[in-house]
Amino acid sequence: MVFTVVNSSNGIQDTTSKHDEYQYLNIVKQIIDTGDKRIDRTQVGTLSIFGAMQRYSLQNNTLPLLTTKRVFTRGVIEELLWMISGSTDAKTLSAKGVHIWDANGSRSFLDNLGFTNREEGDLGPVYGFQWRHSGAKYIDAKTDYTGQGIDQLQNIIDTIKKNPADRRMIMCAWNPSDLGLMALPPCHCLAQFYVASGKLSCQLYQRSADMGLGVPFNIASYSLLTHMIAHITGLEVTFSEYSY
Repeated sequence: MVFTVVNSSNGIQDTTSKHDEYQYLNIVKQIIDTGDKRIDRTQVGTLSIFGAMQRYSLQNNTLPLLTTKRVFTRGVIEELLWMISGSTDAKTLSAKGVHIWDANGSRSFLDNLGFTNREEGDLGPVYGFQWRHSGAKYIDAKTDYTGQGIDQLQNIIDTIKKNPADRRMIMCAWNPSDLGLMALPPCHCLAQFYVASGKLSCQLYQRSADMGLGVPFNIASYSLLTHMIAHITGLEVTFSEYSY
């Protein structure tokens, strides 16, 4: 049952329910009602809060996709597979009709950052590179980094199989030594995995979260990643948690 109270001051409904999606909607309302007005990097301006959390059930093969806005599901899947592959080339996604990284890999954007010698589409050592080759020296998006750096994703899978009680199953995309080479520093920057009673959970921390556009993507993406890792390691899933 859903209980709804209309706030007469602004007409926005405050909704309390066991349905997971209301966590997202209530945080959006909180941002609108109490968010701190800020001028950001883009000069557009934001309403900001700090320390929000959401938890989504993944049981019964659930993939949390918002129903109150359209989510580009194919884009979520393609981007996740792109990151898992270790790719940092926006053109790889663009060729598949997924253009979410086009602007950050454009000639003008890269030139403005000082990457004038970098090929268009080369985003630098972003998510995929950090997941699969953390610590390796970044050359460009076309270099083969096989065997270089630390494969954080594979390490997590191996650890789950060998020592599921381990407290160090962390995958971090925030590498301070590489931030200056990235077209965009990671927003979703740290994921920790946890196993209890044969069930896998994931907790994600985002240093910056675009509630309207990026967060619905991230909720679905890391939930799908958790399902994938659980499948590979022979586990069930419980929940995914998101902190901003």
